Amino acid sequence: MKVYIDGKFIDREDAKISVFDHGLLYGDGVFEGIRAYNGRIFRLREHIDRLFRSAKALLLKIPMSPAEMREVVRLACAENDLRDGYVRLVVTRGEGDLGLGPERCPNPSVIVIASAIQLYPEKYYREGLNIITASTMRNLNNAINPAIKSLNYLNNILAKIEAMGAGCVEAIMLNHLGYVAECTGDNLFIVAGNRVLTPPLGAGALYGITREVTMELAGSAGLIVEESNLTLYDIYVADECFLTGTGAEIVPVVEVDQRVIGEGVPGPVTRRLMAAYRDLTCATGEPIVKEDRELAPDGSLAGA
Repeated sequence: MKVYIDGKFIDREDAKISVFDHGLLYGDGVFEGIRAYNGRIFRLREHIDRLFRSAKALLLKIPMSPAEMREVVRLACAENDLRDGYVRLVVTRGEGDLGLGPERCPNPSVIVIASAIQLYPEKYYREGLNIITASTMRNLNNAINPAIKSLNYLNNILAKIEAMGAGCVEAIMLNHLGYVAECTGDNLFIVAGNRVLTPPLGAGALYGITREVTMELAGSAGLIVEESNLTLYDIYVADECFLTGTGAEIVPVVEVDQRVIGEGVPGPVTRRLMAAYRDLTCATGEPIVKEDRELAPDGSLAGA
C-alpha cells in the first residue's frame, strides 16, 4: 500500500507524521471517508466540498484547491490499483509545539489512505441490526458542532463503547433535548407509512453524503421525505428503521432497545432503497484516472 502524505506517496510501513502534529495532540483537523465502486469514486465532489466546509469552520487552510484535492484522491486510488474500496482523507493542522494555538502550525498536512473496506458483514444487510440508545449525549451545536467532520471523535467513541458493551455494533445518540441526533457513525432514518423521516441537521446530525443520496432516492420512489425531530418513541413504533453512511451504505435496523421494529426483518422500503443505492454506486462516480496530473520525478504532485 502507498499512502499519500504532503505531496508524496510513501510505503505504508514508512508512512509517519510528527508526534507534534496537532491532529495527534489535540484532534485538530478534519477528515472524509469516501467510497470507490467499480473503478469510480462515488460522490467525490460532494465529499471534497464537505471537507473544505469543515476546514473553513476550523479556520484551517487546506494547502490546495478542491480540484487538486479531487485529483490527489484519484491518484491515490490509481497508485494502489483500487477499484472497489475506501479512501480516508485527512487534513491536520500540522506540526507545531505543545501549545494549543493554531498559529503555531504553519503547514497543514494532507494524508490520503486508499484501501479495502468491509464495515459490516453481509449478514447484517440480510437480517438487520440490533442497536441500543447510548447514555452519552451528542455534542451541543455550540460546543463541537457535529456538522464539522473533525478528527475529535471522542463523543462518538464513548457511545460506541456503550454499544459494544451491550453486544451491539451501533448506538443511537440523543441531543440535549432528548431528540434523536444520529448514531455513532451513521445517520438514522425511519419509515412510517409512505413517509421517510430523518433528524434535521440542527438536532445534531452530520450532513451525511449517503443521507442526502438516500433522501433523493426516496423522493424519486414517490415517498414523502421529511426532516423531523424524532423521539425514541417514534423509533420504537416505526414501520422500518435503517442507518446510512459512506462505509455502511444503507443497513436495516430490526431492534432498538429490545423493541422489535416493524416485523423484525428488513422492511420493503429499506430493501428497495438498498437496491437503488447499490445500483447508483455501480453506475456513477468519477473515474479513477490520472488525467493530465501525475507525480513529478521527486514523488510530489506535479503543479501542487
